[in-house]
Amino acid sequence: MKTFIGNINTVIFDMDGTLIDSEPFWALAEKSVFSALGVVITDVLARQTAVMTTDEVTKFWFARSPWEGKDLQQVESDVISNVSELIGEYGTAMKGVQEILSFFKQRNFNIGLATNAPECLIPAVLDKLNITDYFDCVCSSENEIAGKPEPHVYNTVLRKLGASANNSIAFEDSVSGVIAAQSAGLKTVVIPPLSDYDNPKFDKAELKLKSLIEFSESELQKLN
Repeated sequence: MKTFIGNINTVIFDMDGTLIDSEPFWALAEKSVFSALGVVITDVLARQTAVMTTDEVTKFWFARSPWEGKDLQQVESDVISNVSELIGEYGTAMKGVQEILSFFKQRNFNIGLATNAPECLIPAVLDKLNITDYFDCVCSSENEIAGKPEPHVYNTVLRKLGASANNSIAFEDSVSGVIAAQSAGLKTVVIPPLSDYDNPKFDKAELKLKSLIEFSESELQKLN
Protein backbone atom coordinates (compact mmCIF):
# COMPACT_ATOMS: atom_id res chain seq x y z
CA MET A 1 0.00 0.00 0.00
CA LYS A 2 1.31 3.45 -0.90
CA THR A 3 1.74 5.81 2.02
CA PHE A 4 3.24 8.82 0.23
CA ILE A 5 2.53 12.25 1.65
CA GLY A 6 1.04 14.54 -1.01
CA ASN A 7 2.85 14.16 -4.31
CA ILE A 8 6.32 13.56 -2.92
CA ASN A 9 7.40 9.91 -3.08
CA THR A 10 11.19 10.06 -3.40
CA VAL A 11 14.01 11.34 -1.23
CA ILE A 12 17.69 11.58 -2.19
CA PHE A 13 20.48 12.18 0.31
CA ASP A 14 23.94 13.62 -0.04
CA MET A 15 26.50 11.61 1.94
CA ASP A 16 29.52 13.53 3.30
CA GLY A 17 28.40 16.07 5.88
CA THR A 18 24.75 15.04 5.53
CA LEU A 19 24.72 11.40 6.63
CA ILE A 20 28.22 11.05 8.06
CA ASP A 21 30.49 13.53 9.80
CA SER A 22 33.32 12.91 7.35
CA GLU A 23 34.32 16.38 6.15
CA PRO A 24 37.21 16.56 8.68
CA PHE A 25 38.51 13.23 7.37
CA TRP A 26 38.82 14.62 3.86
CA ALA A 27 40.67 17.67 5.14
CA LEU A 28 43.09 15.52 7.14
CA ALA A 29 43.70 13.04 4.33
CA GLU A 30 44.25 15.70 1.70
CA LYS A 31 46.61 17.69 3.90
CA SER A 32 48.61 14.56 4.72
CA VAL A 33 48.91 13.31 1.14
CA PHE A 34 49.47 16.62 -0.64
CA SER A 35 51.83 18.05 1.99
CA ALA A 36 54.02 14.96 1.61
CA LEU A 37 54.33 15.89 -2.07
CA GLY A 38 55.48 19.41 -1.22
CA VAL A 39 52.14 21.15 -1.71
CA VAL A 40 51.47 24.03 0.68
CA ILE A 41 47.84 23.70 1.80
CA THR A 42 46.24 26.99 2.85
CA ASP A 43 42.91 27.19 4.67
CA VAL A 44 41.47 29.55 2.06
CA LEU A 45 42.25 27.23 -0.85
CA ALA A 46 41.28 24.14 1.14
CA ARG A 47 37.79 25.58 1.64
CA GLN A 48 37.49 25.94 -2.14
CA THR A 49 38.18 22.24 -2.61
CA ALA A 50 35.74 21.05 0.07
CA VAL A 51 32.90 20.59 -2.44
CA MET A 52 34.98 19.12 -5.27
CA THR A 53 35.29 15.49 -6.31
CA THR A 54 38.58 13.79 -5.37
CA ASP A 55 39.67 13.89 -9.01
CA GLU A 56 38.99 17.64 -9.14
CA VAL A 57 40.84 18.23 -5.86
CA THR A 58 43.91 16.35 -7.08
CA LYS A 59 44.00 18.31 -10.33
CA PHE A 60 43.43 21.56 -8.40
CA TRP A 61 46.53 21.11 -6.23
CA PHE A 62 48.67 19.72 -9.04
CA ALA A 63 47.91 22.80 -11.16
CA ARG A 64 49.13 25.04 -8.33
CA SER A 65 52.11 22.99 -7.20
CA PRO A 66 53.13 20.23 -9.64
CA TRP A 67 54.89 17.27 -8.08
CA GLU A 68 57.03 14.44 -9.37
CA GLY A 69 57.18 10.73 -8.60
CA LYS A 70 53.46 9.92 -8.45
CA ASP A 71 50.81 10.28 -11.12
CA LEU A 72 47.51 11.96 -10.31
CA GLN A 73 45.59 8.70 -10.19
CA GLN A 74 47.91 7.26 -7.53
CA VAL A 75 47.70 10.42 -5.44
CA GLU A 76 43.93 10.39 -5.67
CA SER A 77 43.94 6.75 -4.60
CA ASP A 78 46.13 7.62 -1.59
CA VAL A 79 43.65 10.27 -0.45
CA ILE A 80 40.70 7.90 -0.80
CA SER A 81 42.55 5.15 1.07
CA ASN A 82 43.30 7.53 3.95
CA VAL A 83 39.69 8.67 4.13
CA SER A 84 38.43 5.09 4.07
CA GLU A 85 40.68 4.21 7.02
CA LEU A 86 39.49 7.23 9.00
CA ILE A 87 35.85 6.41 8.30
CA GLY A 88 36.35 2.82 9.38
CA GLU A 89 37.96 3.86 12.64
CA TYR A 90 36.23 7.10 13.57
CA GLY A 91 33.16 7.54 11.35
CA THR A 92 29.96 8.61 13.11
CA ALA A 93 26.48 9.39 11.81
CA MET A 94 25.12 12.89 11.75
CA LYS A 95 22.39 13.48 14.30
CA GLY A 96 19.05 12.03 13.21
CA VAL A 97 20.25 9.75 10.40
CA GLN A 98 18.55 6.57 11.62
CA GLU A 99 15.38 8.45 12.49
CA ILE A 100 14.98 10.18 9.14
CA LEU A 101 15.73 7.06 7.12
CA SER A 102 13.15 5.14 9.17
CA PHE A 103 10.69 8.01 8.68
CA PHE A 104 10.87 7.71 4.89
CA LYS A 105 11.12 3.92 4.80
CA GLN A 106 7.95 3.59 6.89
CA ARG A 107 6.18 5.75 4.32
CA ASN A 108 7.40 3.61 1.41
CA PHE A 109 9.44 6.37 -0.20
CA ASN A 110 12.06 5.65 -2.84
CA ILE A 111 15.37 6.40 -1.10
CA GLY A 112 18.49 7.30 -3.05
CA LEU A 113 22.02 8.56 -2.46
CA ALA A 114 23.80 11.13 -4.63
CA THR A 115 27.37 11.92 -3.62
CA ASN A 116 30.51 13.56 -4.93
CA ALA A 117 32.54 10.98 -3.01
CA PRO A 118 34.20 8.13 -4.92
CA GLU A 119 32.00 5.10 -5.51
CA CYS A 120 34.25 2.83 -3.45
CA LEU A 121 33.59 4.88 -0.31
CA ILE A 122 29.80 4.51 -0.46
CA PRO A 123 29.66 0.96 0.96
CA ALA A 124 32.32 1.87 3.54
CA VAL A 125 30.10 4.65 4.87
CA LEU A 126 26.78 2.82 4.67
CA ASP A 127 28.22 -0.29 6.31
CA LYS A 128 29.88 1.76 9.06
CA LEU A 129 26.57 3.48 9.86
CA ASN A 130 24.56 0.26 9.38
CA ILE A 131 22.16 1.93 6.94
CA THR A 132 22.81 0.04 3.68
CA ASP A 133 19.40 -1.61 3.55
CA TYR A 134 17.54 1.69 3.55
CA PHE A 135 18.74 2.66 0.08
CA ASP A 136 17.16 1.66 -3.22
CA CYS A 137 19.85 3.36 -5.32
CA VAL A 138 23.29 4.85 -4.65
CA CYS A 139 25.32 6.87 -7.18
CA SER A 140 28.62 8.73 -7.25
CA SER A 141 29.60 11.76 -9.33
CA GLU A 142 32.75 9.78 -10.10
CA ASN A 143 30.75 8.17 -12.90
CA GLU A 144 29.46 11.48 -14.29
CA ILE A 145 31.02 14.04 -16.61
CA ALA A 146 31.08 16.52 -13.72
CA GLY A 147 30.28 16.50 -10.03
CA LYS A 148 28.07 18.81 -8.03
CA PRO A 149 27.13 21.66 -8.47
CA GLU A 150 26.28 20.11 -11.83
CA PRO A 151 23.04 18.07 -11.56
CA HIS A 152 24.21 14.91 -13.33
CA VAL A 153 24.40 12.58 -10.33
CA TYR A 154 20.90 13.61 -9.26
CA ASN A 155 19.57 12.98 -12.75
CA THR A 156 21.13 9.51 -12.69
CA VAL A 157 19.58 8.63 -9.33
CA LEU A 158 16.16 9.82 -10.49
CA ARG A 159 16.44 7.77 -13.67
CA LYS A 160 17.48 4.61 -11.83
CA LEU A 161 14.67 5.03 -9.31
CA GLY A 162 12.14 5.72 -12.05
CA ALA A 163 11.23 8.88 -10.17
CA SER A 164 10.21 12.37 -11.19
CA ALA A 165 12.11 15.40 -9.91
CA ASN A 166 8.77 17.11 -9.30
CA ASN A 167 7.93 14.42 -6.73
CA SER A 168 11.35 14.33 -5.07
CA ILE A 169 13.25 16.11 -2.34
CA ALA A 170 16.98 16.25 -1.60
CA PHE A 171 18.91 16.60 1.64
CA GLU A 172 22.20 18.48 1.38
CA ASP A 173 24.71 20.29 3.58
CA SER A 174 26.42 22.53 1.02
CA VAL A 175 25.49 25.28 -1.42
CA SER A 176 26.95 23.32 -4.33
CA GLY A 177 24.76 20.37 -3.37
CA VAL A 178 21.67 22.55 -3.17
CA ILE A 179 22.45 24.01 -6.60
CA ALA A 180 22.90 20.51 -8.05
CA ALA A 181 19.63 19.24 -6.63
CA GLN A 182 17.63 22.30 -7.63
CA SER A 183 19.15 22.27 -11.12
CA ALA A 184 17.82 18.71 -11.43
CA GLY A 185 14.39 19.99 -10.41
CA LEU A 186 14.22 18.76 -6.80
CA LYS A 187 13.05 20.68 -3.76
CA THR A 188 15.89 20.85 -1.29
CA VAL A 189 16.37 20.65 2.46
CA VAL A 190 19.73 21.97 3.64
CA ILE A 191 21.43 21.22 6.96
CA PRO A 192 24.40 23.60 6.97
CA PRO A 193 27.34 23.30 9.35
CA LEU A 194 26.23 25.00 12.56
CA SER A 195 29.20 27.36 12.33
CA ASP A 196 27.82 28.64 9.02
CA TYR A 197 24.10 28.20 9.67
CA ASP A 198 23.14 31.89 9.42
CA ASN A 199 24.95 32.45 6.14
CA PRO A 200 22.35 33.79 3.67
CA LYS A 201 23.81 31.66 0.87
CA PHE A 202 21.81 28.72 2.30
CA ASP A 203 18.51 30.58 1.97
CA LYS A 204 18.16 29.35 -1.62
CA ALA A 205 17.00 25.97 -0.24
CA GLU A 206 13.28 25.43 0.26
CA LEU A 207 13.88 24.41 3.87
CA LYS A 208 16.81 24.92 6.27
CA LEU A 209 17.27 22.83 9.42
CA LYS A 210 19.90 22.57 12.16
CA SER A 211 19.88 18.77 12.06
CA LEU A 212 18.07 15.87 10.41
CA ILE A 213 16.27 15.16 13.67
CA GLU A 214 14.19 18.31 13.13
CA PHE A 215 12.52 16.89 10.03
CA SER A 216 9.00 15.60 10.65
CA GLU A 217 5.56 15.27 9.08
CA SER A 218 5.00 19.02 9.26
CA GLU A 219 8.21 19.76 7.35
CA LEU A 220 7.23 17.25 4.70
CA GLN A 221 3.85 18.93 4.33
CA LYS A 222 5.58 22.28 3.77
CA LEU A 223 7.41 20.83 0.77
CA ASN A 224 4.25 19.54 -0.92
